[in-house]
Amino acid sequence: MTPQAPPPQEPSGFLRTWTQLLGGRRVPSVGRRRGRPPRVPLAELLPALIFHVMQGPGTLAEHAARLFEDTLVDSAWADRRARLPWEIFAELMRRMLRPRATRRQTAAFWRGWRVVALDGTQFSLTNTPQVTSATTKARTRRGRAAFAKLTTAVLLEVGLRNPLAAGIGRDGESEWALAHRLLAQLPKQTLLLGDRLYGVAAFVVHARAACARVGSHFLFRAGRATKPRLIKRLPDGTRLIGLARRAPHNPNRILEWLEVREIRVRVARRGHRGHEVRLWTSLLDPQTAPAVDLAQVYTQRWEHELYFREIKRQLRKTDVLQSHTVETGAQEIAAIVLASAVLAAERQRAAGSLPALRISLPKLLDVVTALWQWVDLGDGILTGPQFDRLLKRGYARLRQCLTPPRRPRTHPRAVRQPTQAWPRLMHTHAVQGAWQYRIL
Repeated sequence: MTPQAPPPQEPSGFLRTWTQLLGGRRVPSVGRRRGRPPRVPLAELLPALIFHVMQGPGTLAEHAARLFEDTLVDSAWADRRARLPWEIFAELMRRMLRPRATRRQTAAFWRGWRVVALDGTQFSLTNTPQVTSATTKARTRRGRAAFAKLTTAVLLEVGLRNPLAAGIGRDGESEWALAHRLLAQLPKQTLLLGDRLYGVAAFVVHARAACARVGSHFLFRAGRATKPRLIKRLPDGTRLIGLARRAPHNPNRILEWLEVREIRVRVARRGHRGHEVRLWTSLLDPQTAPAVDLAQVYTQRWEHELYFREIKRQLRKTDVLQSHTVETGAQEIAAIVLASAVLAAERQRAAGSLPALRISLPKLLDVVTALWQWVDLGDGILTGPQFDRLLKRGYARLRQCLTPPRRPRTHPRAVRQPTQAWPRLMHTHAVQGAWQYRIL
């Protein structure tokens, strides 16, 4: 009798988490090419790259050796990455990035709508000959910038800091252009938050269409230069206004009037001077969407800034990307975004009934990577119940290391070396106390 092949082993450690994140989907594939097949298939290359950006010192070859037995030297890995088309990573993000918060996690929802935010950032590229010949550095008041930049826009589920979609400007696209592209990936039943970049009629018209298509709404901070037309005042003190959508090359020609609700609210702390905030929303009914509640939910947009800090300073821990070309730099950013989705899933699993964002990302990264290593080392030695006990102990340790509740404080809006009309920051101090909201 012909001996039967042993059954395939279920992946463990990081590869098990990777498989769960895929949710039964396959990794994208490339078309057939001439010659022999690559030594390392995409099913190994893609998780190895994402595992690499989550680790500390070491090369991609060293970190891949911890996941797979068949490995390549560093130069072979670099050559393999350089030949990968960008569409592989774009499709991988579309398959893996999805909403994760459940209705039990009330911090991720507001009155039944999932709270998401849209914002952008820039990553610095290294000054290699391949990068400097393909990019142009921005001009500053002191000359050219030190590094070329890759702009990235992320659609984020703020309750978990979980990325839902990402756009990377490989061809020099601006945050504005990338944000328009991400509107097509807006989930159903969401409340979309955005800063002043999106608080203009030219973006509102696209956001309104995208939200209407999936039954969602938007809440943007209004731009300073836009002057709307008053339609009527609502009973709660807010206003129904019209925004003029003008022709791109003829500002005097008005194409249509967009009807939105404007909320003017003064935000202050007791004993301190406040400031006025203007918000535009597609939620027109004051009964179902009170103005003060909307002003409070808009403050969650700051979670997006904290997400960017996490992936730049706590996850990657480098000032510049480690890739040597623009294409591989975009691949590295995509891997960072996907790694943050892996950690968001682990953070949700570890939190249980506790607020997920109370679990510190550096502590989560330390414990989870240690668990992955012990599970890999114990494969074939530890039994299934022992594996489960090990994971439960790790998650229990994370729940014991919660960060304290965030203090209700703010720092003055000032800079140390002002170049415009900003006040100069001489001594650091913070204002504490609860926020007070008053509709104007």
